[in-house]
Amino acid sequence: MRRRSLRFMAAVLVLVYLILACNPYKEPTPGPTVASQAPTSTAHSTLESTPTLISPTETPTPSPIPAPVGGSLRLYGYDPVTLDPALAGDAHSHEYIAKIFSGLVRMSGDLEILPDIAERWEVDDGHTVYTFYLRQDASFHNGRPVTARDAKYAIERACDPATGSRLASSYLGDVVGAQDKLSGRASEVSGVEVLDDYTLRIRIDASKAYFLAKLTYPTSFIVDREQVEGAAADWWKEANGTGPFWLKQFDVDAVVLRANEDFYRGRPFLDEVIYRLAGGGAVGQYERGQIDVAPASVVDIDRALDPSSPLHADLIAVHSLDTWYLAFNAAMPPFDDPQVRLAFAYATNKVALAEVILNKTVKPANGILPPDMPGYNEALKGIPYDPDRAVELLDESRYADGLPPIVFTVSGEAGVSALDEALAESFRQILGIEIEIQQMSWPLFLEGLDDQQFQMFTLGWVADYPDPENYLDLLFHSGSEYNHMAYSNPQVDALLEEARTEPDRGTRLSLYQQAEEKLVWDAAWIPLYHGIDYQLVKPYVKGLVLSPQGFYFLENVVVEPH
Repeated sequence: MRRRSLRFMAAVLVLVYLILACNPYKEPTPGPTVASQAPTSTAHSTLESTPTLISPTETPTPSPIPAPVGGSLRLYGYDPVTLDPALAGDAHSHEYIAKIFSGLVRMSGDLEILPDIAERWEVDDGHTVYTFYLRQDASFHNGRPVTARDAKYAIERACDPATGSRLASSYLGDVVGAQDKLSGRASEVSGVEVLDDYTLRIRIDASKAYFLAKLTYPTSFIVDREQVEGAAADWWKEANGTGPFWLKQFDVDAVVLRANEDFYRGRPFLDEVIYRLAGGGAVGQYERGQIDVAPASVVDIDRALDPSSPLHADLIAVHSLDTWYLAFNAAMPPFDDPQVRLAFAYATNKVALAEVILNKTVKPANGILPPDMPGYNEALKGIPYDPDRAVELLDESRYADGLPPIVFTVSGEAGVSALDEALAESFRQILGIEIEIQQMSWPLFLEGLDDQQFQMFTLGWVADYPDPENYLDLLFHSGSEYNHMAYSNPQVDALLEEARTEPDRGTRLSLYQQAEEKLVWDAAWIPLYHGIDYQLVKPYVKGLVLSPQGFYFLENVVVEPH
């Protein structure tokens, strides 16, 4: 799942970084980070010198919930690109979609696959046929019952070329007949069969351990056929979903959700959730009492970590299951030469980025997989910072006599981030090359990614489900629609294809580790860092769970009188 790049203007930090980046002799020594703290399963507690740190391998346990008291929860929000489940591929959109819509199965706050509209399922001995038994009390927000035909329609709509989904092949392509539907060769997805009103059968092309997890991604979430067919493209602004909340308001100022009184898992405790899209920075709004929960950015974290600060007792932190990275288009000069990509990798001081630019709020990344992902390879050291080696590699490349113009594309509208400025300036200083930074709005940036338009860009990827396939196969296989780098390596493809159907877990994870090592040393990406999600939560907010994917789980939240 794609995340927006961070936007923090910090010119002084950039200058400090440049001093560090241009020192060819020694990297700054990493200091202790919050990530080294022992995790706790308490979702909210009083802090001493560091925030409560919740590990994604544990279940965050909400505080005891009193009787429902209603009320409103005010959150800091981001503009969604779309609320159409079949089209949404970014985390900001998914935050709302997961509240308004639902699917056959769902992902919990601690990354467990749980029943949703399907109350149970069976899998055949070959692990290729899934039979889902749907709840008979699930309904759309307008009261119409949800049936197996609605679930089949959602999958087939996502796979319909007319829908224009760039996600269906990646998240539903394992279903028999999905590729035929996507290519226009079939009018339906043959592997999806309605057995009766509340029984759905799905056949996949081979046994794949991650298939059920893919169904927790919104692409196959159930939409109302009666609303969608023949409607305008922005039908979702009045979405008739099935989730715990319904969409009351969507405009430039706010996204407002109201509790679904008839939600099949039980009405949420909250009456209303207000995501403020305007009004200034998150922490400023939090301090003024305009919102109840706020992400603490790198510019606020020193204050929040200070025991003498009023913010300190409200701070929690969660290991993010993410990786932020610098990427190149391997089909565009000069990055069609692996030597050039490696030169940029050796010229990247990840420790300085983490320690100085991002103020020790992240962990430098050696590889592609984040630390809490199955298959994470602690022995993978990655490419070290070595400016001299960077220059040597550039001199050995096909572009030793001169590089073509390089355009570095970043997302956002509030100015180029300190991190992106520091990267560009470091490459200018170490490699002696000029780089033009091109900034785009988030929606246009996503379109350009999907069309493989960018020569060089930064982005973050947060796991959709805890399986290395979601990183390595989805992002780097030469046939994947999420391969924004036009990267192709037959050896990597072969390892990823073998891992898809490997039944032994240990062997499968070993295959992914082999693929990851090749990707790192081929500089398909330059992994930069893994995040820690810092959030400020008012003490009267009880039962909030923040997932390692960065989502708020709100069904059990109570806002006490204050």
